[in-house]
Amino acid sequence: MRALHSVRPVQALAALLLAAALALAGCSGANDSSSSDAGGGGDAKAAAPGAQQEGASGSGKADGSRKAPKLTASHIIRTASLTVQVKDVPKALDEARTTTENAGGYVGDETTSRDEKGHERTRVVLRVPVDKYDEVLADLQGTGKLLDRTAKAEDVTDQVVDVDSRIKSQRASVARVRELMDRATKLSDVVELEGELSSREADLEALLAQQASLKDRTSLATITLSLSETPVKKAAEDDDPGFVDALAGGWGAFLTMLRWLAVAFGAVLPFAAVAALVVLAWLRLVRPRLPRRPAPAPATSALGPLPTARPAPQAPSPREHDED
Repeated sequence: MRALHSVRPVQALAALLLAAALALAGCSGANDSSSSDAGGGGDAKAAAPGAQQEGASGSGKADGSRKAPKLTASHIIRTASLTVQVKDVPKALDEARTTTENAGGYVGDETTSRDEKGHERTRVVLRVPVDKYDEVLADLQGTGKLLDRTAKAEDVTDQVVDVDSRIKSQRASVARVRELMDRATKLSDVVELEGELSSREADLEALLAQQASLKDRTSLATITLSLSETPVKKAAEDDDPGFVDALAGGWGAFLTMLRWLAVAFGAVLPFAAVAALVVLAWLRLVRPRLPRRPAPAPATSALGPLPTARPAPQAPSPREHDED
C-alpha cells in the first residue's frame, strides 16, 4: 500500500513537467514564426506588385483554360469529282497515282475507254487522307485544263456519336446475357439465353461494321478523277435557226426520206419478184394450155340473119404481082 501511494505522486509530477515543456516549446515556435514573418515582410511587400500581376495573369490564364469549352471532333465525309483535259492520258494517270500514294492514299476503281477517233478516256477513284485532301485536289487540277469540278462535305458527327453509344450499350447487353448463361442451371434457360445472345451479338457486329464504314469514309476522302484528251462539246450560243440551219435541216429530212424509201423498196422487192414470177408462169405455161372459147354465133333478127362485115380486100403482095 505504501508503495502504491509513493508511485502516484511521482507519475503526477512527471505529467506536469511534460505539459510545461510542451507549452514552452509552443511559445518558442510561435515567436520564431512571428519573427521570421516580421523579418521577411519588407521583401514580400517589395515584391508584391509584380507578384500580384503575375499571379493575376497566371490565374486569368488558368481560369481561361479551365473555362474554355472543349470542342467535339467533327466527322465529315468529303467527296469531289474532277474532269480534266490532258494531252496524254496515261502520263496524267501515272502522275495522279504518284500524288495519291505520296499523300498516303490508294487508287480504287479504274475504267479506261476509247472513242471513235481513238482518243483515250479514263475514270479513276482515289482515296486520300482528309488532311491531304485539299493538297491532292490542287495537284490533280494542275495536271491539265480543268473542265468541271464538284466538291461535297457531309457532317456525320451525330451519326458517329449515336453508333458509338449504341455499341457501348450493346456490349453491356451481351455481357449481361453471358453472365446469365453462367448462372443458368436449367437446359431450357441455357437454350433460350443462347438464342438471345446470338441475336444481340449479330446486332453488335452490324453496329461495328457501320462504325468501321463511317471511320473509313471520314478518315479518307474520295476523289473521282476523269481524264480526257478531247474537250467537252459546248452548246451553241445562238439558238435561233438561220438559213444554213434550215438548209441543213432540209437536207437531213431529204436524206431521211430517201433512206425510208429505200427501206420500203427493199421490203416490197421480194413480194414484187414473187408476183412477177407468178404472172410470167401464168402467161407462158398455164394460159396456152387452156381450151379456147368457140366463136360466137351470128346474130339474127326477124327478117333473117344480120349481114356480117366482110373483111377488106387485101392488096396483092409483090410476089403475086410478079407471077401475073
